[in-house]
Amino acid sequence: MSAVRTHGAPGAAQTDEAVSTPASVAAGFADPAPLGLAAFAGTTFFLSAVNAGLLPASVEAGVFGLAFFYGGLAQLLAGMWEFVKGNTFGAVAFSSYGAFWLSFWYLATHLPKAPANDVSKAIATYLLVWTVFTCYMLVASIRTSGAIMGVFLFLALTFLFLCIGNYADSSSITKLGGWLGLITAVVAWYASFAGVLNATTKRVVLPTFPRA
Repeated sequence: MSAVRTHGAPGAAQTDEAVSTPASVAAGFADPAPLGLAAFAGTTFFLSAVNAGLLPASVEAGVFGLAFFYGGLAQLLAGMWEFVKGNTFGAVAFSSYGAFWLSFWYLATHLPKAPANDVSKAIATYLLVWTVFTCYMLVASIRTSGAIMGVFLFLALTFLFLCIGNYADSSSITKLGGWLGLITAVVAWYASFAGVLNATTKRVVLPTFPRA
């Protein structure tokens, strides 16, 4: 893998939101979930395209701007707004994955200074941390919606295979993780699109399959 390769990281009626939110929010307060999902999807897609081998490793640095401003800051803001709404799941998810992308940006600009073997082990352990977090968030997502469950299921698999690929120094396993990351991004884009479209039309056009 190149310097750093990871990942490759939740509208309308309350009965069919991308991420379930309580009714205690003041009327007119926009749902931050579609923003967080779009930021997550876009950044994940770019890096996963590199991991899957669809883009050369030499262009991996192109994701850094996305990682800092979109996947990082935009998601972190979405998480803070979820705190305001009283949505614990959305707040923890968006804030954490926003921090993931910010930490990825920092890691990618500092970790390559270490010996190559140490870098590989550090990335693998970094991915292991996020695998554990994503797995228990997957369990919690059971009470949100089918769309969000899908995001967390594929994200958990993405982190797992990238973690194994880095520990085993296997490019084929890493590429599989990249393809899983692409699927994750598409599912997250769908959930984001559903949230925006359903909120704009004020009716359920695209279902998110609510569970709660």
